[in-house]
Amino acid sequence: MAESILEMKGITKTFPGVKALDNVNLSVKPGEIHALIGENGAGKSTLMKVLSGVHPYGTYEGDILFQDTICNFKNINESEERGIVIIHQELALIPELSIAENIFLGNEQAVKGVINWNETIIETRKLLKKVGLKVDPQELIKNIGVGQQQLVEIAKALSKKVKLLILDEPTAALNEDDSENLLNLLLEFKKQGMTSILISHKLKELFKVSDSITVLRDGQTIQTYHLNENQITENKIIKDMVGRDLTNLFPERNHEIEDKAVFEIKNWSAFHPIDSGRKILDDVNLYVKKGEIIGIAGLMGAGRTELAMSVFGKSYGKKISGQLYKDGKEVRFKNVNDAIKHGVAYVSENRKEYGLILIDSVKDNITLANLKKVSSKNVLQKGREIGEAESIKSKINIKTPTIQQKVLNLSGGNQQKVVLGKWIFTDPDVLILDEPTRGIDVGAKFEIYKIINELAESGKSIIMISSELPELIGMCDRIYTLNEGKITGDFEKDRVDQEKLMTYMTHSWRS
Repeated sequence: MAESILEMKGITKTFPGVKALDNVNLSVKPGEIHALIGENGAGKSTLMKVLSGVHPYGTYEGDILFQDTICNFKNINESEERGIVIIHQELALIPELSIAENIFLGNEQAVKGVINWNETIIETRKLLKKVGLKVDPQELIKNIGVGQQQLVEIAKALSKKVKLLILDEPTAALNEDDSENLLNLLLEFKKQGMTSILISHKLKELFKVSDSITVLRDGQTIQTYHLNENQITENKIIKDMVGRDLTNLFPERNHEIEDKAVFEIKNWSAFHPIDSGRKILDDVNLYVKKGEIIGIAGLMGAGRTELAMSVFGKSYGKKISGQLYKDGKEVRFKNVNDAIKHGVAYVSENRKEYGLILIDSVKDNITLANLKKVSSKNVLQKGREIGEAESIKSKINIKTPTIQQKVLNLSGGNQQKVVLGKWIFTDPDVLILDEPTRGIDVGAKFEIYKIINELAESGKSIIMISSELPELIGMCDRIYTLNEGKITGDFEKDRVDQEKLMTYMTHSWRS
């Protein structure tokens, strides 16, 4: 058996204004799970796009050897023909098509141009069995959960006779159970001899399943560790990633909380926008004080995002009832503009779909929600807009060559800062943050945490939704638990641990 199934040597890739990869080297052994880790913008996804032909031969420098053969992939089809299959962080499934249709899209089971649907269904069932997914092959993608969709993507990869499976942040949008199932599946594939490259920011996951870990920083290879040979700790990996020690994952806070509610949600209920008989929020009551950070903890499907969006100008749900109070006075938000006018902002968990216009510049995204501030008599003042955008860029340390840079060219962490910058620019009193650090690395997380703390210290009221319980405990003053659309607990941060939160997140009774 060859010592390496994959060798990437001296890979250098340059985009306008930035060198994304600088003489990167990567060696992967057959049958191992090889983790690739680094801060957002370190070059992980770019390196995998070079490998898979998304960035074709001729657009980069260096060599790719796969199974001892030099590869010059011109497109992703050529890499897939060799058995290299990449599953991107944003799933590439078509919601309106069935599972079977998605799995064999572009790889149809056809004879003389006519699709054999019986064969397609039979083969789909075999693939779904391999990934442990018990669903009807003819079920539409839009009707299954995110965790199941991730398994469909893996089944799709298996249909292409995969030899090297690349997974880019596969558990970023999954709950703990779905993440656990996916990691166990990778271990099962390993037993069968499959080689995998796993990109993730979740260090505990990497230590659980990986044989080797390669760290990238600023587009360069820092180190490769073999876990059976090296005594390696999470702190060592973090230091390699960010180039410095992060002794505390959460920054210290020095803030005062006024003993008066700034924003209150009372008796809040809502029904599903399509299934009008399904109640998704049931008599929710919570409040946040000036300078306070409160957390909302709940499993996927508990109603966290639905609560945030229904409050933020009724942007989700039907038959919404209940009261909202701002500074002791009842307020009514008929739409998102009403919420913004009353000093409430919402940072969506899905920054690419709801938070940003990716093809627009950093400047345009930052000022989008408050154009009045940079206008005179309804005419946009370009000079003022540039000045305000530069100020926000500097204030929250958005790493970009220029504010004219398109947001799609930024790393995930810097995209998240742009979303935060957009809402900070509206000068809200209440800021709802839905999974504010999802899919970003520990270094970028620390910077986001500092921004959140500074907002609280300036008197802003923060409502923070997160699937990461250590994050809520590390950042919040109080934490509410939510289950099946109901508040089940309200805890001071120093009187709660992860076990207690999970207990209240999984029970319908109230505290």
